[in-house]
Amino acid sequence: MATRQEKISRSYLFVPATRIERVPKAFASGAHAVIVDLEDAVAPADKRAARDMVARGCPNAQSVLIRVNGPDTEWFEDDVKLCGELRALGVVVSKAETPEQLRHVASQLPAGALILPLVETARGYANIVTLCAVSGVQRLMFGNIDFQLDLGIDGNRDELLYFRSGIVLASRLANVQPPVDGVTVDIENVERVQDDTFYAKRLGFGGKLCIHPRQIALVNACFSPTADEIAWAQRVVDAAGVADGGAVQVDGKMVDRPVLLKAQGILREAVHD
Repeated sequence: MATRQEKISRSYLFVPATRIERVPKAFASGAHAVIVDLEDAVAPADKRAARDMVARGCPNAQSVLIRVNGPDTEWFEDDVKLCGELRALGVVVSKAETPEQLRHVASQLPAGALILPLVETARGYANIVTLCAVSGVQRLMFGNIDFQLDLGIDGNRDELLYFRSGIVLASRLANVQPPVDGVTVDIENVERVQDDTFYAKRLGFGGKLCIHPRQIALVNACFSPTADEIAWAQRVVDAAGVADGGAVQVDGKMVDRPVLLKAQGILREAVHD
């Protein structure tokens, strides 16, 4: 896995903090990033014990992200302190709502640590532009399940289209990495995982949260350029090079600057793969 750099991660795999021994297996799954989860995966009565487990025995601590409990909880301060002590790669901030919360997190972390706000509430969504602007924020994450609960929404597609598009737009305006879409809870249904991932990609998302290792390879593949896309991109770049700035057609369609830039982007992604 890449460390503190700007390479875009496509898959993020949660590991319960109470099962910290699973971290090496999570990396072996092919996940681009591993998130040690102190929040949803840990019962309230086990929060302190889970934090102690991470403090004592987190493998590759400087290569993992840690999801902390929300700023309005009693566990937040100690969670963030732990992240700083372990020099974690970054912090996933549950139910992030204000830039002040994120700046406080940043103040407890070593230089270069990543901050990834989880947009899970109406208030958090209302502040996405200011959340993106906080120094250290690499990209936004969309907590689709909690978001539905907070707004009383029943449904994960058309019902959330406005909000997903808003998160993509805010990310682009702030010049942070494309956002990360939320989880698909149906672990067994690989078709659903694939469909959800392609849907997020079409909307402009650049990654997805995963809750099981078997989701990883599929998510990575969905976000990677296909062989047909790579071949098309190469034809466009080659044709544009021959034309030397002149008008050119590829597959019967005019190639202008936006088309060329898209093709070049596909080829850059293919090189990273």
